[in-house]
Amino acid sequence: MERKISPSTYLLVYFGLMLLLALTATAAWLPLGPGNTIIAYLVAVAKALLVLIYFMELRISSNLTRLAALGSLVWLILLFSLSLSDFLTRGHTGVPGK
Repeated sequence: MERKISPSTYLLVYFGLMLLLALTATAAWLPLGPGNTIIAYLVAVAKALLVLIYFMELRISSNLTRLAALGSLVWLILLFSLSLSDFLTRGHTGVPGK
């Protein structure tokens, strides 16, 4: 018997995503300084996890599929880390193109 996610679960996840969208939009209008960026990142991670777990069905997938998703996440973090380290270690010349 194949396990499936029920339509009511999809509906709850959809409303959760809409609630997180409203939270992102509301936080963008509030003068929180650096808190806006932190809230935006946290909400983005929460939305990505909901999409991965329910819409991509990682919750009911095999361990091999979960391992592939984890490997791609590790690879993405590695690429972002290397790009950020390159950006942060470059000297600023103040001259465009140099």
